[in-house]
Amino acid sequence: MADTPVTPLLDTVSTPDDLRKLKPDQLRQLADELRTETISAVGTTGGHLGSGLGVVELTTAIHYVFDTPRDRLVWDVGHQCYPHKILTGRRDRIRTLRQGGGLSGFTKRNESEYDPFGAAHSSTSISAALGFAVANKIAGTPGKGIAVIGDGAMSAGMAYEAMNNAEQAGNRLVVILNDNDMSIAPPVGGLSAYLSRIVSSREFLGIRELAKKLARRLPRPFHNAARKTDEFARGMTMGGTLFEELGFYYVGPIDGHNLEHLIPVLENVRDAEEGPILVHVVTKKGKGYAPAEAAADKYHGVQKFDVISGVQTKAPPGPPQYQNVFGAQLVAEAAKDDRICAITAAMPSGTGLDAFAKAYPDRFFDVGIAEQHGVTFAAGLAAQGMRPFCAIYSTFLQRAYDQVVHDVAIQNLPVRFAIDRAGLVGADGATHAGSFDVTYLATLPNFVVMAAADEAELVHMTHTAAQYDTGPIAVRYPRGNGTGVALPATPELLEIGKGRIVREGKAVAILSLGTRLEEALKAADVLEAKGLSTTVADLRFAKPLDVEMIRKLLTTHEVAVTIEEGAVGGFGAHVLTLASDEGLIDGGLKLRTLRLPDLFQDQDKPDAQYAEAGLDSAALVETVLKALRHNSGGVAEARA
Repeated sequence: MADTPVTPLLDTVSTPDDLRKLKPDQLRQLADELRTETISAVGTTGGHLGSGLGVVELTTAIHYVFDTPRDRLVWDVGHQCYPHKILTGRRDRIRTLRQGGGLSGFTKRNESEYDPFGAAHSSTSISAALGFAVANKIAGTPGKGIAVIGDGAMSAGMAYEAMNNAEQAGNRLVVILNDNDMSIAPPVGGLSAYLSRIVSSREFLGIRELAKKLARRLPRPFHNAARKTDEFARGMTMGGTLFEELGFYYVGPIDGHNLEHLIPVLENVRDAEEGPILVHVVTKKGKGYAPAEAAADKYHGVQKFDVISGVQTKAPPGPPQYQNVFGAQLVAEAAKDDRICAITAAMPSGTGLDAFAKAYPDRFFDVGIAEQHGVTFAAGLAAQGMRPFCAIYSTFLQRAYDQVVHDVAIQNLPVRFAIDRAGLVGADGATHAGSFDVTYLATLPNFVVMAAADEAELVHMTHTAAQYDTGPIAVRYPRGNGTGVALPATPELLEIGKGRIVREGKAVAILSLGTRLEEALKAADVLEAKGLSTTVADLRFAKPLDVEMIRKLLTTHEVAVTIEEGAVGGFGAHVLTLASDEGLIDGGLKLRTLRLPDLFQDQDKPDAQYAEAGLDSAALVETVLKALRHNSGGVAEARA
């Protein structure tokens, strides 16, 4: 554990009200101490580091200038919010980040009044802040809506949809564009800071508003010419023409690490009568911590690390990660078929497609944080004879559900969905859990939905998806390392809708979908020790179901239990529907379904999450024994 740093000024600040009592010349020291504390805390817990370090000064300035929490501050995504949490009454718990019972790694409404809107997915902040701003305007109450959004998040259409609707908020809405990739901004220097301060000043805005009023009294050609002259003049010196066209008054770019530049501009923006306003701030990810500055990608999300050296704690060597197994197999498939291409939404390494991008750059497409576009783009590729793989996290694919239904399923186009992070995901908590994909995909006509039980199965399923041209097909797999099974030298082409029997028995049948198979086998060992002969089946397909296998298992065993890493309405629900339709329950079969509970689970270690959800071997055994106890003959009748 990293030593707690010495932070005498930060120790006097528990909330932003304390921060506002400081003198402006004390803010530099406070920001330095805040950065040191953030590094120390993340060194202890792991988590998102580079993005938080990049907004230390910005966080300090916002809380110093604006009246939070009365002014509603919304962080986009929220992985940059650790300094914000330290300044808003949560410093004493900051070393519980992302742990069971600890602070969330993102903003969370029930955690603090300073988190007015929960986040974790991208590009929602402007819409939410607009809601706060307009609500206050309607009610006639004070308070602004402030959105802090990164340049990466601006690649999503939702951000522009919100900006296009923002004019109704007037000066109640402030958008701070945190540009930490230099993808928009020119170099920032003293001239830019000076211009930003001038054009955001009350005097300039007052003169500008007066000029606009005068121009409106002139004939329309003169009015339009005056407006365009103003926009052109400021656009030439400062940029921001796009934002002006969307109805924002643009200020920037300014150095987001220079408090002497930042504070006066934010004060001007706070007091402005014109709006909405967009402030363009340029920052550097990992600012102030040399290892993170040198490798922003590696220090975006980190394991526990040594603060002095920056060396991250490495997990012990183990089986390959599922994402890398998928990526390697897709590269192998693409080597044999030049119709195969890969699409990701700003997650090339997270989905294992970085290897594909290197091997086949002309067939790799990172569409940015634009899942909706990515899915329809894949549909267009498929309609033209390509074999696209759309690799998206389960929780992010939710953002493109209409496109999955309308553009893929209804047209029966052979888009391949590689659904990463299926099931519970540990420290990222409810916002990133892949709980619903089986439910929302297996309900769609034309879809094939597979779930890999281990890394070898993922190889077979990736190969099968590559060859399947009949319609859309999806394969889901979890976060993290595989089970350690040997990877096949040659992938197997699976028969669509056919499962496999992994273990034969007579009394109890466990029907598993996905990586709960390992827990099913453990449960079978325990049940066998109790004299209960147990069959374990890996169904492989949630859709189409292996009707023949399921019918046989349900009619030859006294107890059958389904288990899956998904919400109600998924695999178990489809098995229940089949059993009901065919009258398979009428003979007294005890059929039970185990699935994720009807709640959003907080972050914890995955094993603890699954135990809490009742999806481990102990829960399986208890479910079987409880079902048998309700049988008048008791357990003895069911023994082999």
